[in-house]
Amino acid sequence: MKKKHDPAHKAEEKLPPETDAAATTESPVTNDITADLEKFRDLAMRTAADFDNFRKRAAREKEEAVRYANSTLLESFLPILDNYDLGIESARSTPGAESILEGMSMVGRQFRDFLTSAGVEEIVTDGAVFDPNFMEAVGHEPDPKVPEDHVIRQTRRGYKLRDRLLRAASVIVSKGPDKAS
Repeated sequence: MKKKHDPAHKAEEKLPPETDAAATTESPVTNDITADLEKFRDLAMRTAADFDNFRKRAAREKEEAVRYANSTLLESFLPILDNYDLGIESARSTPGAESILEGMSMVGRQFRDFLTSAGVEEIVTDGAVFDPNFMEAVGHEPDPKVPEDHVIRQTRRGYKLRDRLLRAASVIVSKGPDKAS
């Protein structure tokens, strides 16, 4: 079937756009609808961004909870380790306890290896500058050999679980040389 050439159809295509003032001016209702549309579009974008931030925060918190889930259990082992170390020191001064001491030292190494594999590390204090973030000063003493604000000795070991403090190290801090002498 062949299309016929319709001159009226061509005339409709070439008509200039309407220039009627009523057609180009938006009504107040249209303005309100456009404003509401923009408001709800903005609200939808903000809600989507808030939800995305919530999802990321929840994932971070979950990961952190998994990383530090055992912190309470590991922290409760630390006094046991302290008492174990005191027992080992006592056994060293007992004559004839060398074989028991050797066996108990092996158990101590296993326990420390377990803590290390769980992410626990001892806070190094020997000769270090006093750091209140990881150390608790239980005393100050003058010491001619140790500079001021450096650790003289440790009275209780401190530990971290990855980058978090499990227990602060208790230390004696130097006042520097005795000024009275």
